[in-house]
Amino acid sequence: QVQLVESGGGLVQPGGSLRLSCAASGFTFSSSAMSWYRQAPGKERELVAVITSATNYVDSVKGRFTISRDNGKNTVYLQMNSLKPEDTAVYYCNAAWTTIWGTRNYWGQGTQVTVSS
Repeated sequence: QVQLVESGGGLVQPGGSLRLSCAASGFTFSSSAMSWYRQAPGKERELVAVITSATNYVDSVKGRFTISRDNGKNTVYLQMNSLKPEDTAVYYCNAAWTTIWGTRNYWGQGTQVTVSS
């Protein structure tokens, strides 16, 4: 059974930092693409960062956010620095891999990040 459990969200002032974690189980973590998405109120869910053998980021977080993974701990992280009010959203962890039947996608339950003074 695939499980993705996010943690580390909370309330932070503008300019502050948070580190999100996503603990994964039930699949071959090292072979999967891991991503962080976010969804702000009234907006569509958007891809923030993805890590495979490389990393990619949405333009709005480049230079501020860093995605990393620890395959020994089956955990993916999102270090968020210089946070802005517009970063406020529910952040979701995603795992994806391809099988002969197609791409499988799994989601965590989400963790709230609020950036406010």
